[in-house]
Amino acid sequence: MARTLARTVLSGGRVFDGTGSAVAEADFVISDGKIVDVGAGLDGDEQVDISGLTVLPGFIDCHVHVMVSGIDLVRRLQRPFSYQFFQAAANLAATLDCGITTVRDAGGADLGVQRAVADGLVDGPRMQISISALSQTGGHGDGWLPSGMTTFLLTPHPGRPAGLVDGPEEMRKRVREIIRAGADVIKVHTSGGVLSPRDSPKHAQFGPDELAALMAEANAAGLPVMAHAQATDGIKNALRAGVRSIEHGIYLDDEAIELMLSTGAWLVPTLVAPHAVLNAADAGSQLPDGVAAKAREVIAAHASAFARAAAAGVKIAMGTDTGVGPHGTNLDELPLMAAGGMTAAEVLTATTQSAADLLRIGDDTGTIMPGKRADLVLLDGDPFDLASLKANIRAVYVAGRKVRG
Repeated sequence: MARTLARTVLSGGRVFDGTGSAVAEADFVISDGKIVDVGAGLDGDEQVDISGLTVLPGFIDCHVHVMVSGIDLVRRLQRPFSYQFFQAAANLAATLDCGITTVRDAGGADLGVQRAVADGLVDGPRMQISISALSQTGGHGDGWLPSGMTTFLLTPHPGRPAGLVDGPEEMRKRVREIIRAGADVIKVHTSGGVLSPRDSPKHAQFGPDELAALMAEANAAGLPVMAHAQATDGIKNALRAGVRSIEHGIYLDDEAIELMLSTGAWLVPTLVAPHAVLNAADAGSQLPDGVAAKAREVIAAHASAFARAAAAGVKIAMGTDTGVGPHGTNLDELPLMAAGGMTAAEVLTATTQSAADLLRIGDDTGTIMPGKRADLVLLDGDPFDLASLKANIRAVYVAGRKVRG
């Protein structure tokens, strides 16, 4: 006889289902890792009373670096190479503490890290990986210093190809190597950045011929492309090339916003990232010259660009750049999104349904509906009190298994 799968009923709570519907009272049934029913008066083999709690879809962070554990230059240089993998395990666990059940790693995590989580060897959220971020020489991924030393956040190894490329042919080969290594998404730097020691967030990087070669290889493999793009021209170059998402978008102008609307590209704002750089500097972290000054310079422009993009209707998904700041503080991004003009409900949707749509996993997660994976966060208090969200988490479920609480 076929085995009957056990049904667990979570009853007495309220549900924010991520679809845009208002919070409402509802019970729901979990079986075999999935949500199988939502409604009233449901029965099952096990009853879990969640009276007073609100259930939300598991949160999704679309821009993390689980292999990066702080930006202090001297500390990074003194850590043994393999130490990063043990830190990653702690970083992944801290991310799960936030109710984040899926992440997109924007550079660093390799196939082994992803598989260790999937196989249950490491406690953490489900992962999509980009492995290595592509950068031109002298670009955002080039850690060269005037001494001749380099300060790469992420050094190459057998599972993580080098990211520095110049010219279309080098680009084509390197993208193929990253795909071979197991990437789910291709990451490219089309502008300078805050943390890179020898470039500016206002300058574009890579030419149209190089980006065309990248897109041809990514499209051939059916993979999306995410672009670290802070400079206005770097954003536009990425959009014209056909990337799926703009990461950061600090110097978006009106034309870039129109391009985002016409192409359907997503914005992953990471508003908390420059604040994290300044917090690290204030705490005594030793950073390359100019990094803290760049962080101070971009904050106002970043907030303004985000507010204009949100008001214009650009598609927005939550991401944090965590690793620049401490893992486990991911939800600090949400109040900053609300300060930029989004309602609390819109912010939560950007952290659930919209993020799932960006990552092309909306058929499996991101909303609370029959047939979706039972990735869930149980909250006490007001779910729209974004500043208190982490403190109010009472339980986290991944595929129907309680992993926190």
